Amino acid sequence: MRMQNRKYRLFISAADPSADAHCAGLITALKQSGCDFEFIGVGGSKMAAAGCELLEVTVGRSVMMYKAFAQVAHFYKLVKRIEAFLKSNRVDLVVVCDSPSFNWHVAKAAKRLHIKTMFYVAPQLWAWAGWRINKLRKYCDKLCCILPFEEAWFSRRGVDTTFVGNPLLDVLPADLSRYRKDYRVFDCKNLKLAMMPGSRTAEIESLWPAMQQIALQLKQKYPGAAFTAVAADHQKRDLLMKTHIPGFECDYSVDSVQDSAARADFALVASGSATLEVASAGCPMVVMYQTSRVLWHLVGRWLVRPKHFCLVNLLADRRLVPEFMPYFSSIMPIVETVDRLLRDTTELKRISDGLINLAEPLTEKKARDETAKIIVDMLHHGF
Repeated sequence: MRMQNRKYRLFISAADPSADAHCAGLITALKQSGCDFEFIGVGGSKMAAAGCELLEVTVGRSVMMYKAFAQVAHFYKLVKRIEAFLKSNRVDLVVVCDSPSFNWHVAKAAKRLHIKTMFYVAPQLWAWAGWRINKLRKYCDKLCCILPFEEAWFSRRGVDTTFVGNPLLDVLPADLSRYRKDYRVFDCKNLKLAMMPGSRTAEIESLWPAMQQIALQLKQKYPGAAFTAVAADHQKRDLLMKTHIPGFECDYSVDSVQDSAARADFALVASGSATLEVASAGCPMVVMYQTSRVLWHLVGRWLVRPKHFCLVNLLADRRLVPEFMPYFSSIMPIVETVDRLLRDTTELKRISDGLINLAEPLTEKKARDETAKIIVDMLHHGF
């Protein structure tokens, strides 16, 4: 059966760079579906370039836990503005992507107005705040998850869930064999190390100084090593360059995480979705995260339940790569771990192959296309 021949209006909400990219890809896929869509929402430059009219640019305001309170007033006003728009304009579907602390409120506003709501990227309730599952059931008509194990977890708890693939890997071929590295000929004297301190300003502020200090320590052990700092955009590159430690030398790159990792022998990576992109390149890594020591001991370590914290270890269900989440006072355990791995080419090869084996099955589905099909189906059966 064909959908009704009319224009459908989608409201799309994203608040960080990765969600902006995911939603831009989804908009492109929906435009190719043969249906007539109008897109409006909040997000960033990639959504705008894909054809979404933005009520407000939200990307760039996304912050980590210990800085979140500074943004509460702004986002409260924005939610009220969104709700007013939804109330005075016909909207056929609201799609919220990631950033649950903000998008819970957008979804709640939509449900008050009886507008169907899709969550694209599941809130990580399996890791913490599991008690919020009742809220998700209430506000979410359809959940499109991007991690394979999430489909069963949420479905068992009464949420209509489909694993759609991971949008970070949409552009990759199903066969990642070209990225398999032969570390039997790895030459530590010409080490190429990528440093990826994240896309959010708060991540950069907490991780970039430490990554530079780690690189300085490694330079003493491997004088021929070359370092590249990878930035999400030119603004973040400028921030990295502005906070450069005197005496430290590196190149600065504005490039995709996956392409940067494919050129590197090893990477220091901020915890988050970037670790999966690094994995798809078969690049061994150490994963880092930093937060307030006080908040971590008072709240974080009691709320966060998984035996592993970083994404690739969660997916592998084992400690495939070293993770320091969080680290506090000393970089030396990280330096020693990296040095030990660089001296063990057999272990590097094992990690590299393990990362490719982890990422390759995730390339079989294209998240943007799968999610677009679900949206078309929701609109068809909803009318």
